[in-house]
Amino acid sequence: METFDYEDVQLIPNKCVLKSRKEADTRIKFGPRTFKLPVVPANMASVIDENLALWLAQNGYFYVMHRFEPQTRAAFVQRMHQQGQFASISIGIKDREYQLVDQLKEMHEVPEYITIDVAHGHSDYVMKMIDYIKKQLPESFVIVGNIATPQAVIDLESAGADATKVGIGPGKACITKLKTGFGTGGWQLAAIQACSAVAHHPIVADGGVRYNGDIAKSIRFGASMVMIGSMFAGHLESPGEIVTIDGQKYKKYWGSASAVQKNDVHNIEGKQLLVPYRGKISNTLQAMQEDLQSSISYAGGRKLTDLRKVDYVIVKNSIMNGDQLGE
Repeated sequence: METFDYEDVQLIPNKCVLKSRKEADTRIKFGPRTFKLPVVPANMASVIDENLALWLAQNGYFYVMHRFEPQTRAAFVQRMHQQGQFASISIGIKDREYQLVDQLKEMHEVPEYITIDVAHGHSDYVMKMIDYIKKQLPESFVIVGNIATPQAVIDLESAGADATKVGIGPGKACITKLKTGFGTGGWQLAAIQACSAVAHHPIVADGGVRYNGDIAKSIRFGASMVMIGSMFAGHLESPGEIVTIDGQKYKKYWGSASAVQKNDVHNIEGKQLLVPYRGKISNTLQAMQEDLQSSISYAGGRKLTDLRKVDYVIVKNSIMNGDQLGE
């Protein structure tokens, strides 16, 4: 298998057919809805909270609420629906999660999107949860992750997954590759390509994105949605605490498997770090849209999926990784 990552790839331009790159359509249909951009903040407690989830839904963006306040999730679904917005939640595979599914069914509050969010999603217990959700809440669009291989896509789709989420440990706050020796760090983009080659349903690329151009690369290699952590963690609306060092503002950002999140010292595969403060998230989303429109223009296309038709070259180590350059 050919392995490569975001910093190893450059896309090759085609003849432009647009008078202005503003004409390029960045919308994506994902599940039952269409969104302005193929990006979603990571479902981490340091990246998203209820206020941000509501703002994203109201403004035409996809979101996935995290699962780290488990007792509030049913009420969250209800509140989103009362405000006329879609509900998108995360669940795990422990026994209490089956009780949540039952509770939602009894309340007649069906989330439009449910993400089964576990570190190693290619699992018999994950497939058991897919089956349970499909029986109890058949109208929910079920996203399942995280995975790294084509066989995982095949097995999870066969179990009923409506989308699969690819990425084991490529994110800034993740140290899975160092702690376990496993993961897609360094070959995340190749993993997206391999998984999308066998997928019949959408792929969510999760982790490793450092620049806006990486969104276009994710789409080129088969993703329909791109989950982003560190680039979304530093905003005014982000939950993390603001820290000022030598006059520069930062926000705290931590992994879902970190000691900070787990409040434990066992099975730690994440860390806490500081990311530069970025101001309002609306400005970042606008910049992402403009850059993606430019990408579509360079691709010789008019819409997002035209990015999948471009050629590319492997240019190993010629593009500095975002972790080395900083932000």
